[in-house]
Amino acid sequence: MIDREFQRGFVKLYALWRASKGEVYGVQIIEEMRVLGFRVSPGTLYPVLHTLLEEKDLSVTDRIANGKIRKCYRATPKGREEAEEVIEKLTKLLRKFR
Repeated sequence: MIDREFQRGFVKLYALWRASKGEVYGVQIIEEMRVLGFRVSPGTLYPVLHTLLEEKDLSVTDRIANGKIRKCYRATPKGREEAEEVIEKLTKLLRKFR
């Protein structure tokens, strides 16, 4: 089983990468990660999103969806750059194990 800190790192990287591809709701991130085999609760995701907001890696906009106000996240230019850098370094690291 993946330990809590590794899981949090995966969540942070996925959320930042996903928000760099376009606007996304927190629930979408949870559902997408579930499909990928990760069990992510709102109690894990939303603190990560708040951290990314504080770090200026994400911006947030309120949108109305199905009559509810939803927070819609998008990566900032800084966040997109960081996501690309981390993914590039992770890719290099994983190639070493092959």
